[in-house]
Amino acid sequence: MDTPSLQAFLAVAQWRSFSLAAQHLHVTQPAISKRIANLEHQLGHALFDRIGRQVTLTEAGQALQPKAQAILLALEDTKRALNNLSGQVSGALTLATSHHIGLHRLPPLLKTYTQTYPQVKLDLRFLDSEQAYEGILQGELELAVVTLAPNPSPALIVEPVWWDRLHFVVAREHPLASHQQKMFSLQDLTAYDAVLPGHQTFTRGIVEAEFAQQGLPLNVALSTNYLETLKMMVSIGLGWSVLPETLIDASMQPLQVQHAPLRRPLGYLYHNARTLSNAAQSMLSLLQEEAERQT
Repeated sequence: MDTPSLQAFLAVAQWRSFSLAAQHLHVTQPAISKRIANLEHQLGHALFDRIGRQVTLTEAGQALQPKAQAILLALEDTKRALNNLSGQVSGALTLATSHHIGLHRLPPLLKTYTQTYPQVKLDLRFLDSEQAYEGILQGELELAVVTLAPNPSPALIVEPVWWDRLHFVVAREHPLASHQQKMFSLQDLTAYDAVLPGHQTFTRGIVEAEFAQQGLPLNVALSTNYLETLKMMVSIGLGWSVLPETLIDASMQPLQVQHAPLRRPLGYLYHNARTLSNAAQSMLSLLQEEAERQT
């Protein structure tokens, strides 16, 4: 079994398509087909069922998939360990981050990093924090800077760098903005529509947990995974929400709520079984320095 054949197998398994796998690996479709055929010949088992346009893993293919992933990850880990011996900070760094952090927290660090380590090819991927967690766990990403989960997997090294203060906000034309009350309870907010981050997001979980502690329902009218879109929804009066300070502008009215401030941790994570490249270790150093400045 050679590396290109295993890469082809995993790509077809992921995309359920020979043509999409070829595009992803930047090779021709016949090349993908040949690699799969060679692998099937070596193993003595069909790895895919091809029925019409549907491509699905056979039982043998399902058994091979985790083994192939482990082989390629071990090979990559070995290459990183050997490359680290030179002490040079070069090569590629695959870094995942959320749109909000990438726009509002990371730019100064990225500027310093790229100026200090020009030999590093930075592969910056904008993902939801939850997707980045999964990418780190599966070994697809080396490092992520995202909203941190309340209960992270023990397989991950997780460290906070910043703390985002979340504010309850409404549009200036919203009834709550002109209400005679100057101080609101969480129960007061349940009488109005909320627009919140997506149901599976860590930030949504923080809000839901606070309301659940008081046995209060949330009247969620709309949700989105993108905070910038959430900001737009609030600004045009679609409901109240919680937003970090960096997104609050003159179109919104922060609400005074009788509740301890909501905060969400933002930071970095990586797999504890992964050998980090010199490029990743150098990025960690900058993040750790930033965390010290925040304390």
